[in-house]
Amino acid sequence: MPRLLSSALALRRDPRILKIPPYISLLCILVGTVWLFLLPLDEYSRRTYISENALLPGQVHTYFGGSDQNVLRAYKQEVNALVGKSNVEINDQLESIVKGLGLKTARQNFTYHAAGRTYEGENLYAILQAPRGDATEAIVLVAAWENVKHEVNRNGMPLVLTLARYFKRWSLWSKDIIILLSPDSIYGPQAWVDAYHDAHDSSHVSSLPLKSGALQGAIAIDYSQEHRFESVHIVYDGVNGQLPNLDLINSVVNIAGGQMGMGVALQEMWQHNNKYPQRLRTMLRGMLKQGLGLASGPHSSFIPYHVDAVTLRPFGEGWQDEMAMGRVVEGTFRSLNNLLEHLHQSFFFYLLMHRERFVSIGTYLPSAMLVAANFTIMAIFLWMKSGQPEPASTAPSSAESEKSAPPPTVERDLFLPLGVVTLCQFASAIPLYLFNQAPESALTPLFTTFLLINTALPFALSQFLTSFYAPSLQQYHLIKSFSLLLLGMFLSALATLNFSLAMIIGLLAAPLSFVGPFPNSPVASIICFVLLNIISPPAVLFASALYWGLDVTSVLREAAVAWHVTGTYSAVVVWCVWWPAWLAASVSVLGRPEAGHKKVKTA
Repeated sequence: MPRLLSSALALRRDPRILKIPPYISLLCILVGTVWLFLLPLDEYSRRTYISENALLPGQVHTYFGGSDQNVLRAYKQEVNALVGKSNVEINDQLESIVKGLGLKTARQNFTYHAAGRTYEGENLYAILQAPRGDATEAIVLVAAWENVKHEVNRNGMPLVLTLARYFKRWSLWSKDIIILLSPDSIYGPQAWVDAYHDAHDSSHVSSLPLKSGALQGAIAIDYSQEHRFESVHIVYDGVNGQLPNLDLINSVVNIAGGQMGMGVALQEMWQHNNKYPQRLRTMLRGMLKQGLGLASGPHSSFIPYHVDAVTLRPFGEGWQDEMAMGRVVEGTFRSLNNLLEHLHQSFFFYLLMHRERFVSIGTYLPSAMLVAANFTIMAIFLWMKSGQPEPASTAPSSAESEKSAPPPTVERDLFLPLGVVTLCQFASAIPLYLFNQAPESALTPLFTTFLLINTALPFALSQFLTSFYAPSLQQYHLIKSFSLLLLGMFLSALATLNFSLAMIIGLLAAPLSFVGPFPNSPVASIICFVLLNIISPPAVLFASALYWGLDVTSVLREAAVAWHVTGTYSAVVVWCVWWPAWLAASVSVLGRPEAGHKKVKTA
């Protein structure tokens, strides 16, 4: 035992031990990335299943059809006659139809301001009181006049009206059914669900004059195409990467695919052979949408309130018609009507790669945690390195004395490094505020100006530090250590809430772990800084916009609207987590360490 302890102490004193952490950090990144690409394999993914037995999807016979098709055609003619009219005129006509069904109706006005624009409208909704219920629970059926692509919901709107008429004739409902008709797919549903839960700003969003019980689920219909369809596309991405309970998606898949014989697609993967490449593409598409955190349909606004919701969009050329779509909705509502308690048994954190294949959080979370851990490892490594004397101040008498005596340590000067990191963190509030508050016309000039400032700022800050404080190599190590420590801490916490966003930011920021000052090579500093600029947040934003065929103005406008309307926090992660870490790393790369006086202490 004494020999073992002596060997361990000797290993601790060995200066070569400090060369290991960078390799461990790189290994964490590589393993985390490889882990992600292994998920679509059968060994790591699982088949979907229904956890809540009370749902019984596809176990009931659906009766929607027959004479209801004539009713739908009549409603469709009335809806088509309203195309091009104002929101109020449309609601006047729709309200008369809904009141004719014997339902209580109400309206709600809303106004949002974002990116110099005003988004306003009026929601119309009605409540079908359950014959067997006590108004303590409700299910929502949503139809927006326009979908997220600004296409008129020509078949979805009359289908919802027909279903409301059909549901009114049944006495089996134990939960109220709320029919929500909104002018758009984002602002209207958000205003309505905020007001329903009394979480709205009354100066911009009106309160609801009519309410029911706790919302148990919501189904939105986006049926804009005129012809018959082949398959149904399930859109399930919520705001800030939140997802509905997996049982709801599995129920729709079971009803549409198993009972109705329809094809089912996810993440716009119109053709899927359930092989590795298609699984991987589906998973990565889902991760990208989850990381962006934007609302993808009328259902997205419900999910933050723990209301499980999806949007159903028919697609393709086939023989399925509006009646088949209505039977899918009927079957789903019949399943939700069976629930004795809120959906809770299945997963809320998952990655879907096929309609019958998924990965749970316990399997995929370690990949993001490993990537985030690399920053923490490097932060600890730099902290230890900052306690070592600089090469010029160490003069061991012999190799034997170096092995036997503890390594000398130096006092750490923390004031300047803490000040620089704090300054970077506070400066991140500037782009966050500007891009979320500026009018749309100023976004492009503002972004161009910020792109230039972003390039010059590290030079200016580095020159200021060199001129007035002459930081030592130790202080540059500490700047980077504190910055990486914050980055690792933020991403580790974020991974449990939005795995995809944490993984994307972690991989983009991974090079920050391996850059530092070049005391004897100014050319190497400039080259490294140029490479860092390529992966800076503004550069990545600009390159992504070009890749997807978008202009920067529209991207920034959508981000500002998402910030003000749906509360999307992706911009906070980009500007207040990733950008400060990039800025601190750039300052470190451009730094010119001065050999300051170090007081050596022997332990």
